[in-house]
Amino acid sequence: MAEHAIQQKSLLSGRVAYFTESVIREMTRQAMLHGAVNLSQGFPDFPAPEEIKRAAQEAIAADVNQYAITWGAKNLRNAIARQMQLWQGVAVDPEREITVCCGSTETMIATLLAVCNAGDEVVIFEPFYENYGPDAILSGAKPRFVKLRPPGTPDGEWAFDERELRAAFHNHTKAIIVNTPNNPTGKVFTRSELALIRDLCVEFNVLAITDEIYEHILYDGTRHISMAALEGMRDRTITINGLSKTYSVTGWRVGWAVAPPAITDAIRKVHDFLTVGAPAPLQEAGASALGLPASYYQELAEGYRKRRDRLVPVLTEAGFRCFRPRGAYYVMTDISAFGFASDLEFVKYLVKDIGVASVPGSSFYNDARDGAQQVRFAFCKRDETLDAAGERLKKLRAR
Repeated sequence: MAEHAIQQKSLLSGRVAYFTESVIREMTRQAMLHGAVNLSQGFPDFPAPEEIKRAAQEAIAADVNQYAITWGAKNLRNAIARQMQLWQGVAVDPEREITVCCGSTETMIATLLAVCNAGDEVVIFEPFYENYGPDAILSGAKPRFVKLRPPGTPDGEWAFDERELRAAFHNHTKAIIVNTPNNPTGKVFTRSELALIRDLCVEFNVLAITDEIYEHILYDGTRHISMAALEGMRDRTITINGLSKTYSVTGWRVGWAVAPPAITDAIRKVHDFLTVGAPAPLQEAGASALGLPASYYQELAEGYRKRRDRLVPVLTEAGFRCFRPRGAYYVMTDISAFGFASDLEFVKYLVKDIGVASVPGSSFYNDARDGAQQVRFAFCKRDETLDAAGERLKKLRAR
């Protein structure tokens, strides 16, 4: 009887039953398998800036190859504090309010593990970057989703219903995750939208966890606003950022959280036992990266605007309905004109028969049916890559 009971015991955590492996990274594997142009995963296929690479090489040559301080090298923390003040007008103590982690991905899970308890809820706008839901579940919390609805016109804005957002807040709400500029939609939250979220956070005593990894990739005169800069939010905001997108170094895995001291202490404890520390020489290079002149960020945004404006007309001509992004480097599209039953069926056809990899929209929604006629493309690629995708997409139009 006892032996039978032991055999029936599950050896797996129940948490993992509620989510799958990354669909985005699976589409990169599919692109490699079928020799497709990879417009799925958001990594640049062009070089990182020479001065940043040189700073990393010099740090390695100077034997900065052992553990950095667990919560981040002093030079990098000082640079983060300096830039938060310069870019967003937020004064930060680099000794007590910054934790450097292994990318913004680890930063997010370390943050949620540090603040969430069983029974808590985390509000998440959908479509959402695919890590947020699983991260909430892994931290013991329950994700509560609020829809961003697609615009009625290509140049319109994704928008949420204020009543729906308010209804998501209650006594068990611990935090809301705000990703601006947003992946996958390209939405940049306005000051009035952030103020509404701020008012709800204050009313219900809720934390705001902001993912601002695309803060410098903005178009059409759009401005990024940090939640921490809003009145009343400095002490209840955790700002997450990193090197990956701004400096085209997605493989370096250097990210950080900026938070009030008590929350920072908790994040540091979790981070210490998750990964000990981010790569030491790359942290030193990160300090150099954050010191680049304003012209670098202007050229970065302009370069991505040109890529956006290169890809969107090609997609439109091929039959996609495109939602023009205001920030980040993705474009969400509607595929209903192609007559496929689902986004999954469509992306399989696209990667195998057309030779272009994309991401099914359903992977960004809690209910897969909500994204069943949407597909995301990444345009953080060389002109040659975008043009090669365009040539292949002509076959889709001919079909």
